[in-house]
Amino acid sequence: METALPPSISCRSVRSASAIARQDWNRLCPVGHPFLNADFLSIIERHGAAAREWGWAARHLLASDERGRIVGLLPLYLKTHSHGDFIYDWSWAAAYRQLGRKYYPKLMSCLPHTPAAGPRLLAAAGPQAAGIRQALIDGARLLLGEAGLSSWHVALPADDEATLLQSQGLLISHDVQFHWTDPGCGDFDGYLASFSAAKRRKVRAERRRVQDSGLSIETRHGDEIEPAEWPLLHALYADTFDRFNNHAVFSAACFADLAQALGRRMVAFIARDRGLPVAVALCFRSDEALYGRYWGCSGNYHSLHFELCFYQGIAYCLQQGLRRFEPGAGGEHKLSRGFTPTVVRSAHWIDDPGMRELLARHLSLQGQALAGYREQAAAHLPFRRDRMPPPL
Repeated sequence: METALPPSISCRSVRSASAIARQDWNRLCPVGHPFLNADFLSIIERHGAAAREWGWAARHLLASDERGRIVGLLPLYLKTHSHGDFIYDWSWAAAYRQLGRKYYPKLMSCLPHTPAAGPRLLAAAGPQAAGIRQALIDGARLLLGEAGLSSWHVALPADDEATLLQSQGLLISHDVQFHWTDPGCGDFDGYLASFSAAKRRKVRAERRRVQDSGLSIETRHGDEIEPAEWPLLHALYADTFDRFNNHAVFSAACFADLAQALGRRMVAFIARDRGLPVAVALCFRSDEALYGRYWGCSGNYHSLHFELCFYQGIAYCLQQGLRRFEPGAGGEHKLSRGFTPTVVRSAHWIDDPGMRELLARHLSLQGQALAGYREQAAAHLPFRRDRMPPPL
């Protein structure tokens, strides 16, 4: 679909990530990113985790220059629900419904099922970059207007993008995630030395319980996991979702394809009992950060969740020189393990002026409340007074 944008740049949408050439992904995306690349979105779309049958319809927006060269990319989906996008707008949909208005479908720029902040308005470097990002913003709003949709949302953009989108009239919502950053401690023992004595004893006791359980723990990268192993690992992941009445959108075949394509960009911490996997924490990594995503366990093992989802990840980051560990959305229990409350933002274009004004008031109050919550949460970090991070 062609759109009337600045004369040097035109935009069109495509209906699958695989319709975008690999060289364009490689040129526009951050190097080594585990989610923004030629493989991740293509694979999860092909396996149905982000496909029409589950309420995701790809409308990825491409910006081209006058020579037809792809110079910009905006991941974009037409969505019929609010699962897996991490903007938490169910109450907005309910408000629309109460007023007799239609909220779904909506347009979403996001990484499906992945609450990792980062770039969304992907533009070729150079003097035209600002104009390319503007073309992508205008193209998304044009697409929304032509389809008669309620809204366009950009989940967890990079900070500079959030500022740009706000200047373009998008509303900003705030959320708190819990992130670990390397304090320059060298190794895990050095990290624990920054804790108060009581908190340090608690972590050591939790790790000792796992060590004494008889379980073996290993770290495997995607290219080190045989395809035949994925059904057992997937069963652990799926069982956890079933117990919480959630749908496990990724299949064993999807995980296997991601592992083959991403290689060392996928990291699995696996606990085994007499050789059989009984728990797994599945992560992804860039050259700078580790991203925790999925946990599964077949039994009740004391402290094993903390070991696989937090302590193994921190130790891995310290060994690999990664500066940041984002273990996923939510979870105040991460505070006592040293994960700092961190504000992340999303941006929202609400087409109806009345609803936009209503939501703007709501989001202003939400932002103030969240700032207070972040300060209160930070007071519960486990660090010694002389090792506390700077004030938020």
